[in-house]
Amino acid sequence: MNTTTIHKSIFLAASRETVWSYLTEKDKLGEWFHPADENLREGQPYALLEDATDQQSKICWGDVLKADAPSELIYTFTVKPMGDAVTTVKWTLEDAAGGTRVSLSHEGIGDALGDAAMGLLMALDKGWDEHFTKLRTQLAA
Repeated sequence: MNTTTIHKSIFLAASRETVWSYLTEKDKLGEWFHPADENLREGQPYALLEDATDQQSKICWGDVLKADAPSELIYTFTVKPMGDAVTTVKWTLEDAAGGTRVSLSHEGIGDALGDAAMGLLMALDKGWDEHFTKLRTQLAA
C-alpha cells in the first residue's frame, strides 16, 4: 500500500450523471472546486483557474487521461507548489442507495516530492475535504 496516496469517499443524494457534470463541466467545477478553462474531456489538457475571468490565473492543470461517463474520471494533476511534478487524480462514481458514492484517489505525491511531500500531503488532504464539503452543499440545494 502506498502511504502517500490520498483516499476519500463521500455519499451524495444525486445521480451519477449529475455528479459527473460537477466533475467535468467548467462552470459547475467553479461552484465547488475551481473554474476550468474548458470542460474536461478525455485526451485533452485542462486548467483550473483562480479567477474565471482570467485564463492566465491557473492554479491546477494537467491532462484528462480517461473520461468514462458517468463512472470514472482520471487526470494528471499539477498544482503551483509542486513545480513541474505530476500526480494522478482518479474519481469513481458508483450507484448507492438512490444516490452516488464518490471516491477519490490522489496518488503520486510521495513519488513526485519524496521526503518533502508531507507538507503538500497535508495541504491537499485538507483541501480535498474542503472541496468535498462545497460539493455536498452544491448538490444538496
